[in-house]
Amino acid sequence: MKIRSMKELELHRKKVLLRLDINSPIDAGTKRIVNDNRIRKSIPTLEYLTKQNAAVAIIAHQGDTLDYQNLVPLSEHAKRLSEHLGREVGYIDDVCGPAAQKAVKALEPGQLIILGNVRYLTEEVSSFENNVPLTAAEMKDTWIVRSLAPLFDAYINDAFAAAHRNAPSMVAFQQHLPSGAGILFFDEVTALTQVMESPERPAVFVLGGAKISDAFGMIDQVLANGSADTILTVGVTGLVFLIADGYDLGSSVREFLSKRSLDVFIEPARGYLRDYPGRIRYPVDLAYELPDGTRSETRVDAEKLPDGLFPDIGAATIAEFKDAIEKAGTIFVNGPAGVFEDPKWEIGTRELWRTVAAAPGYSVIGGGDSVSATARFTDPAKMSYICTAGGAMVRFLSGKKLPLIQAMEEAYT
Repeated sequence: MKIRSMKELELHRKKVLLRLDINSPIDAGTKRIVNDNRIRKSIPTLEYLTKQNAAVAIIAHQGDTLDYQNLVPLSEHAKRLSEHLGREVGYIDDVCGPAAQKAVKALEPGQLIILGNVRYLTEEVSSFENNVPLTAAEMKDTWIVRSLAPLFDAYINDAFAAAHRNAPSMVAFQQHLPSGAGILFFDEVTALTQVMESPERPAVFVLGGAKISDAFGMIDQVLANGSADTILTVGVTGLVFLIADGYDLGSSVREFLSKRSLDVFIEPARGYLRDYPGRIRYPVDLAYELPDGTRSETRVDAEKLPDGLFPDIGAATIAEFKDAIEKAGTIFVNGPAGVFEDPKWEIGTRELWRTVAAAPGYSVIGGGDSVSATARFTDPAKMSYICTAGGAMVRFLSGKKLPLIQAMEEAYT
């Protein structure tokens, strides 16, 4: 990739528009941030810009039409950035209107401010992107671009976690301003490129969670190109592969998958098992709930499985998968082994995550739930790299060209 670093631009005392991805998990009741990993990972780029005495306006998003409950103002994000940076980061609840423009014009060298949540704008939400597919050149007339671009000397993007989004704030400012990528951007690309192109062997991928489209978005690519030697499937991903290989998990599991349109992955899973024999492993036992509410476990090859959901893997699977992780040269993890938020079903995720943290191999953790589990069960510092990205990470590992990377490459010329 030919992408210019922000360090190649003259930013001393310049007015800089900085796109971050500080989209954070939000508590449904309090509407407060519950994990600020992305905020903390943005600090090195902000420290560099403050050393350049740049006047910095930050644009970022929180929530979307698909998770409206998380569409909240960025005022707490500004406070968290201020705490971690050790200097004030102001906030104005306006994205690019007259108040925001006035605040940007008033910025002095060394000052920082966050503008309002860009997802307040129709042109920035995913439903607009899906229904009105504009090119970067066509985005010049969007409100955010024509309002903000004339006010700045440079545009910096450090939002790799949103690199899969074809939104004006991500891909259009490169058409108008000298542009470069931030420190986190290159950290993310370096870690994922190592996993994809030059992993230490054996390379073991742990794919789980409930959002199985992420897992299925990369399985074929990483097995075909040899990035992964073995894939350990857990969570709902593991259940789908069990069904694909002929196991009857009962009507409750079938109904669970059907209601969420996840049964469409069964046939692709069957094809992957056929095309990559022995390289995809699924659970050998599962945990379930007894009538009295306690946890029990059953082998998947039992004559008759209990008809219910299976919110965690069992002890035999944990032992087998721990052994594979301990022997791995590279470990990539995306998606927990079960409903780890409930102490009754946390065992699989807790044990696998602690094994990853203690393993000698190079480990990369990605996805929101995976990062939350890391913070809950281990010392995050023991992981080799914790990726801020979810969807962008999956698409990158799938070999797909991301809109942000394309825009930054075009800006390089």
